[in-house]
Amino acid sequence: MQGWYHQIVRGDRRGALATGVRGFLHAISVGYGWVVRYRNWRFDTGRAKVHRLPVPVISVGNLTLGGTGKTPMVGWLAKWFFDRHLRVGVISRGYKAPRSGVSDEALELRRQLPELIHVEDPDRVRAGWKAIEQFGCQILVADDAFQHRRLARDLDIVLIDAKEPFGFGYLFPRGLLREPIGGLRRADVIVLSRVDMVSGSRRSQLRDQILAVAPQTDWVEAVHEPIELVNAKGETAPVHALAGQPVLAFCGIGQPEAFRYTLEHCSYHLSDFQALPDHYPYRPRQLAQLADWASQWPVAAVLCTLKDLTKIPQDRMADRPLWALRIGIRLVEGESLLENRLTQLMNKALEIEQTRA
Repeated sequence: MQGWYHQIVRGDRRGALATGVRGFLHAISVGYGWVVRYRNWRFDTGRAKVHRLPVPVISVGNLTLGGTGKTPMVGWLAKWFFDRHLRVGVISRGYKAPRSGVSDEALELRRQLPELIHVEDPDRVRAGWKAIEQFGCQILVADDAFQHRRLARDLDIVLIDAKEPFGFGYLFPRGLLREPIGGLRRADVIVLSRVDMVSGSRRSQLRDQILAVAPQTDWVEAVHEPIELVNAKGETAPVHALAGQPVLAFCGIGQPEAFRYTLEHCSYHLSDFQALPDHYPYRPRQLAQLADWASQWPVAAVLCTLKDLTKIPQDRMADRPLWALRIGIRLVEGESLLENRLTQLMNKALEIEQTRA
């Protein structure tokens, strides 16, 4: 369904049916746009209440639905503060988290930073208070919070995917935009992610286009790069351990093409690839189907993302080793600009701590 929908909104599907569907989706998106603009107007004019927490808050978000690399960015920020001995917490709404558990993103961050405080609650204000009062957090990172304007923030970081920056040019559901591009004027820092997947001229074009809308922002560019292989037992292996060998791969993430691109640039021989819906459940029936698929290929291993592995309690699939490729974010331009901002917030957090003491 997700692939068919993307083909429709991207314009790949032709014919009377596809044109009619796009027209229907456009009509819905007009109504959606009115709601979004009215909501933003209420916050812009002070008619909607904004709640400020007693510690610095950093929002990490985006303009579009789907993956732009927010979770690696949240992990990067959390580690930055950890390395400077601050008690940092992540707050999020817990999107598609099971009733008795936590979301995929929280599990992924927990594997990378086991000591990280992560509070999930649809009410991020309540989540923030819990992180402060119960866990003593000195600074908070609000995941996927650019549109969650009830929570005041000291720094707004917006990620834009270089491969598909503007959600096919339309608001949801005709496209993937959560709000009009003019919303970038609220951002303090814009991170153009996956810049290695586009040409230098395209990067420059995007920079000019985005900064024309939001000239006040700091500009940062980032790449997503593989760090290591991890399995369900917690064992690790270097990325190059499978270089030159045939592998299978699958994923249930917002940007499967980006994962495939990374695999191919690791020098793996990709025999087959399955792009599953985002937040794929991986119940026993789905795992059995994947095992049947894997059994048909003479490969050295089966690969997935760390987000997928958090929901798969096994280290083999059809007698093949099952590895997750852990991917991190690396800033290739503008890192000093972002670190200057973070240093200011760190100093503010320490001043607040001293005042309380």
